[in-house]
Amino acid sequence: MSKKTVTCLLAGILSLLIPGCTSRKDEYLNGRLVIYYWEKWTGFEGEAMQDVVDAFNASQDRIWVEKITMSRLDRKLLASIAGGTPPDVAGLWSYHTAPYASKNAILPLSDRMRKAGLTKEYYKPIYWDLCQWQGVHYALPTTPATSALFWNKRLFREAGLDPDRPPKTIAELDEFAEKLTKYDDKRNIIQAGFLPGIPGSWMWAWGYWFGGKLMSDPETISMDSPENIRAAEWIASYSKKYDPRAVERFRTSLYQGSERVFSSPLDPFLAGKVAMQVQGVWGYNFIEKFSPGMEWGAAPFPSADPELQGVAMAECDILILPRGSPHPEEAWEFMKFANSQEAMEMLCLGHRKFSPLAETSDEFWEKNPNPYIKVFSELAASSNVFAFPTTPIRTEFYREIDATMDTIMNLSKSPAEALRGVKVRMQKRLDHEVRRLKKRRTWHPEKSKMANTLNRAHPEVNVRRK
Repeated sequence: MSKKTVTCLLAGILSLLIPGCTSRKDEYLNGRLVIYYWEKWTGFEGEAMQDVVDAFNASQDRIWVEKITMSRLDRKLLASIAGGTPPDVAGLWSYHTAPYASKNAILPLSDRMRKAGLTKEYYKPIYWDLCQWQGVHYALPTTPATSALFWNKRLFREAGLDPDRPPKTIAELDEFAEKLTKYDDKRNIIQAGFLPGIPGSWMWAWGYWFGGKLMSDPETISMDSPENIRAAEWIASYSKKYDPRAVERFRTSLYQGSERVFSSPLDPFLAGKVAMQVQGVWGYNFIEKFSPGMEWGAAPFPSADPELQGVAMAECDILILPRGSPHPEEAWEFMKFANSQEAMEMLCLGHRKFSPLAETSDEFWEKNPNPYIKVFSELAASSNVFAFPTTPIRTEFYREIDATMDTIMNLSKSPAEALRGVKVRMQKRLDHEVRRLKKRRTWHPEKSKMANTLNRAHPEVNVRRK
């Protein structure tokens, strides 16, 4: 059985099991056309988006949006698109933009945005760019995120450090980490000042704090650049300093075998077992839920060079029109509404995040309970904010880097050797994908802002190298 046959069969099964995933006739509710919206959020995040949906439904009398919460949404959405039975509109993550667009799975939005007045000036630049593929918009942003340094002020105070002064450089981070690390009588780590592998969600990103980037242009992998090697050597230095077996025992004892559980009381930062970590804006929600009495702070994560300031990873959630959307015009009306300032602030306030829009009301800042929300918002506007490149091989590239960082942390390969291997393997994969897109005449790197904007917003910044 071919892969295409399997995909279509899966889509057919889904059409029987999932509301809104059928070759349906138009449905009406009290004279309104019903459109189906698939979204991944649950809990308070899902409730915040439901409030936006309710506000849209109350704002007019022609369209009724039915929001359906969907687990593993990205997989089910691709299957439904392949089978010709997609929902009208769906919510994904920004890193899906390039893979979905390059597979012709989502509809372009540039013309619709132009007519609606949704211009570049309306958004923070990084979120405008994250919704593009080769100069064409395929998504609208919803809730945004940036990363920052989180630190435990109580542990700083106990170690004799100023609890209100976070490290300003990587060298200071290393120095603070040593003072904050504790051992038992068998030299087992019982409290870590900092470890690059905790929480481990963005192991691909460390090179940016050393002035590096993953790709030098849309067709060239640059994993083995001097800056990336320097970052990898820094990661390995923690294993050399604390012993890779001791580090692994510490991580295993905290996570009970899972390296990436950060939304529970077991999270080592929330439990007071790790004093500093890089985390996204949503970290505030976990602190409030699982460690409400914690004294904590958030600031830009320090860079290797003092002149490289405001480095932060950015991403966002998105709304897209699936290829084959039964009612794209009506779905677009909802998407436009969700990107209005009023609706966007309603959603982002419900998520305790900042807005991806260029303008934010005073009321939004006053109501947002996150005490460091402006830190994250300002990082989104930094000249050194970055995101994973919008490459069609994003999924494979991400996984390859992740696996390679494990080999660097356990010291089984030298950083230079490990990164060269990533470059060779991923360059071969990228070359294959570029050839495929060129045959389809859909490869237009000259229209892409990936290399300049998403690797680092302003590559012309002069960074002094040691």
